[in-house]
Amino acid sequence: MRVLLISSNNVTSGLETPLPLGLACVAAATEKAGHEVRLLALASEATWEAAIRNAISQLHPDVIGISVRNIDDQNMQCAHFFLAPLKGLLAVCRKVSRAPVVLGGAGYSIFPGSALTFLGADFGIQGEGEIAFPALLSWLEAGRRTAAPPGVYLPNRAALQRSYVEYLDTLRLPEPRLWLDSTTDTAARVPVQSRRGCPLDCVFCSTSAIEGKPVRKRSPELVVAWMAEVYARGFRNFHFVDNTFNLPPSYAKDLCCRVIDSGLDLDWWAIVYPKWVDVALVQLMAKAGCTQISLGFESGSKPILQMLNKRFNRTDVQIISEMFADAGIERYGFLLLGGPGETRDTVEESLAFAESLHLDFLKITVGIRIYPHTPLAARAVAEGAVRPDDDLLAPRFYLAASLRDWLPDRVAQVVAS
Repeated sequence: MRVLLISSNNVTSGLETPLPLGLACVAAATEKAGHEVRLLALASEATWEAAIRNAISQLHPDVIGISVRNIDDQNMQCAHFFLAPLKGLLAVCRKVSRAPVVLGGAGYSIFPGSALTFLGADFGIQGEGEIAFPALLSWLEAGRRTAAPPGVYLPNRAALQRSYVEYLDTLRLPEPRLWLDSTTDTAARVPVQSRRGCPLDCVFCSTSAIEGKPVRKRSPELVVAWMAEVYARGFRNFHFVDNTFNLPPSYAKDLCCRVIDSGLDLDWWAIVYPKWVDVALVQLMAKAGCTQISLGFESGSKPILQMLNKRFNRTDVQIISEMFADAGIERYGFLLLGGPGETRDTVEESLAFAESLHLDFLKITVGIRIYPHTPLAARAVAEGAVRPDDDLLAPRFYLAASLRDWLPDRVAQVVAS
């Protein structure tokens, strides 16, 4: 079959546009299954219609896949809902092609039923598309005579139970020609994913809905070999999109050692959970080319950290932050303010704590985006903040009632200072 895969993230203004690694992985798996594949990464809302028409006229696809990476920008003060313009994208596809349209991607996987209904596509893929999408193509080729494959959503019908690949080495990493040959900016950060899954169960997080809870790993040697192939194309800046780079620590150290042994002159950044970090890991990361980390501590208040189900304390954050500072690695920090139990005192405590870390950058978020099937969603329902039947596709946020008239102005004051 001829398959056109479209990365729609570039039409979501307001976010830095990442290169479409997830869709490229699906493209690699689809090609491996014997299909002809073209990946189209849209450049801007002003040009996407012409780009789609041109790609469809050239390929004449039998199936069109659209990756939905983001649902919204998670900004309570001025939320941007990204699915609305995607209706126009689907309308163009429908106008110039009779091919069925399949949705997938991280954002879609959180809202598989409601997003499929809202956008009016034919099918949806929840979770790992490298397995489910080729299976869907085979099912379509066979005339849909059996039940849809696991992970496939049909309108008004739930998917069969999906499964996760235990060994990520069985999933092919995308060759640069599939997704990087058209990228002229070799200074762009190339996303790398060495692990999937997160067992930490933060009360607001949707990662387990996308990737599952068990941590599943690629062989470090395969990851580094793939990075070397990308490096040979002129790219040296990378971004590890693993939900927690330092989990497990032994794997992170092995990966860093293999990067060091490769001799590649890399510049990369990663997401670090402020626990299970020692000086040896930090030094290896620095030697391997890590120049920046995202330190997701979210709060500096003990009761709020406990409410968020964090496994670390303030001392852990402070010690680990200092380790990275001593190694010359920039630290980006994040505060999520206004969740359950938050008060003016805990907000001020968090702001003072963040200031004491002397971070290179601090992002403060007011209110927490509510995702379905999370403890935060259950609490919001129990408190009457959202209805039990609200699918939460349109952005909904939790903000402690006592802070609604105070917290936005307080944060604006801090940002302006």
